[in-house]
Amino acid sequence: MTEGIELTAYCGLYCGDCIRYRSRASDLARELLSEFRNMEFGKYAKIKSSPAKQFDAVKQFERYEDCCEVLEAIVALQCNSPCRVGGGCATFSCGILDCCLKKGFDGCWQCAEFESCQRFEALRAIHGDSPQQNLRTIKKFGLDKWVEHRHKPYVWQ
Repeated sequence: MTEGIELTAYCGLYCGDCIRYRSRASDLARELLSEFRNMEFGKYAKIKSSPAKQFDAVKQFERYEDCCEVLEAIVALQCNSPCRVGGGCATFSCGILDCCLKKGFDGCWQCAEFESCQRFEALRAIHGDSPQQNLRTIKKFGLDKWVEHRHKPYVWQ
């Protein structure tokens, strides 16, 4: 299986574009949390956030625990296995994947109803209509050649 095929999700997104897939951000967040724990930065932040204890207090350190929670959430986002290989997203059950498997499809591009399928609504806030645009591209160029024509994966791009 070529990388383009392997990284093509059933919905038409390309796992190689995903923030979650083999995310360097997740690795860095994990590394930073580890460094914080090793140096007991939480104790330091508690002392540094108290204006009564020193002249150079850092008020933002009051939110140190919130920072760690965000870093832990970034770590939890990481995905190391693309949809097609790993059987979907590791953190949630995908109705699109379930539908394709139930129908025996390699992906939504094989379904005559993908243009109006309500299962894509769950992706719309983050991906807009990129999945459907990609599905049309897959139909046009084929699964093994569509990748270079793919659409931006996120609405903010």
